[in-house]
Amino acid sequence: MDVKGFLDVSFVDWDTKISSVVFVGGCNFRCPFCHNVNLVLQPENLDTIPMVFIDEQLDKQKGWIDGVCITGGEPTLYGRLPEFCQKLKQRGLLVKLDTNGTNPALLKELIDKRLVDYVAMDVKAPLDTENYSKATGVKAEKLLEKVKQSIKLLMDSGIDYEFRTTVVPTIHTVKDIEQLCNQIKGCKKYVLQKFDVSIGKTVLDEKFMEKKIDEDEFQKYIDVAQKIIPHTTYRGSLKQNENQQTK
Repeated sequence: MDVKGFLDVSFVDWDTKISSVVFVGGCNFRCPFCHNVNLVLQPENLDTIPMVFIDEQLDKQKGWIDGVCITGGEPTLYGRLPEFCQKLKQRGLLVKLDTNGTNPALLKELIDKRLVDYVAMDVKAPLDTENYSKATGVKAEKLLEKVKQSIKLLMDSGIDYEFRTTVVPTIHTVKDIEQLCNQIKGCKKYVLQKFDVSIGKTVLDEKFMEKKIDEDEFQKYIDVAQKIIPHTTYRGSLKQNENQQTK
């Protein structure tokens, strides 16, 4: 595990849970709106955090945190992820995984071995090659098939999970979200996240630094999603007292 960042306590990365957060380097997507630029493009330039340090920090948080959120980058690029999750479970900690869904085989292993308690999977766009390539910045045809496998896996698994989409101007239209919701209809939880440059201060493609979505427009996305998936929630600036902002 190539750990590049560690947050000892977070109240916002896992709804209803207090968690530590582990950030791994590297990703197989190049989403132009991604704010974890260094983790994605130049993880080798970031210091690697030793596991002994993480162990020490988790010892300090014993009895305070509920679990650990593993995020990135893309954690499922690491074949030793199950081993890391196993060590967390041995501590009696819950495990949340943030993933883009491109490694359904590893995801299945984690679920089958009960090494993960919650999965937050980013579903970037409607499930067709053109839209997914636009949203991810790569030729997505082969990876999209794996994303579809992960969606089905989660929906059939019985594990707690959410699908989430960051709504980005010029990438997503209201019609896109309507199409996507019809494709994942029946999911346990769907979350729309409002694109906000201020979260990370920078993004992979600088053109998106100027992209903003106003409150009224964001509400249109929420409304169309809730017509298809009634329990759709959101994270962003609307009624922040009712919804936590995520990473």
